[in-house]
This record gives sequence, C-alpha cells and structure tokens, in this order.
Amino acid sequence: MSAPPPNQFTGQSPAKTIFLLASMACWLIVGASLIYLVPAAMDAFRPSATTGVWMETLSRGGYRPQLAVIGGGVSFVLAVVGNLLWYRMSGEEPRERAKGKPRE
Repeated sequence: MSAPPPNQFTGQSPAKTIFLLASMACWLIVGASLIYLVPAAMDAFRPSATTGVWMETLSRGGYRPQLAVIGGGVSFVLAVVGNLLWYRMSGEEPRERAKGKPRE
C-alpha cells in the first residue's frame, strides 16, 4: 500500500481567498438590502391600496427601510473600494485574466 501522491494544485493565495469571501459577503448584504427595500420602493413609486396595507402591516412588525439603505450603502461602498484597492495593489487586471492572458 503506497501513500497518496502529494497535492500538485498550487491554487490561489490565502489573501485572495479572504478577499473573495469578504467581497462575496458584501455583495450578499447589498442584494439582501435591495430585497428588503422592495415594499418601501413599491409604496413610493407605485402607491396603491395594496401597498398601503402592506406598509401598514410591515410597520407594525418593526419594518425600517432606513436600515437597508444604511447597511446596504455601507456594504456597497466597502465592496467597491475593496475591489478597486485589490486590483490596483495586486496589479491583476480582472478582464485580462478572465480572457486567459498570462501574467507578465
């Protein structure tokens, strides 16, 4: 019985893995905040009797659209700034790497 061969996969750096996970979490929060804002947006842009009842019912349960605006906005800014910093400091160009061009 022989030992399994060593893993030849070099993979990506731990720093890039952490960056990608943090970026994913930020974008997930942005998406969740947009979903949370749907009732308020519907009531603001297309008010009707239905959206009025919807907002009244939600407000009794503690619905606060400002939470989504603040949380989603902060998360959006962090995601965009993080992406700009990462790609500027790493020297990696996402569009060129996606096309399969090798690093120089």
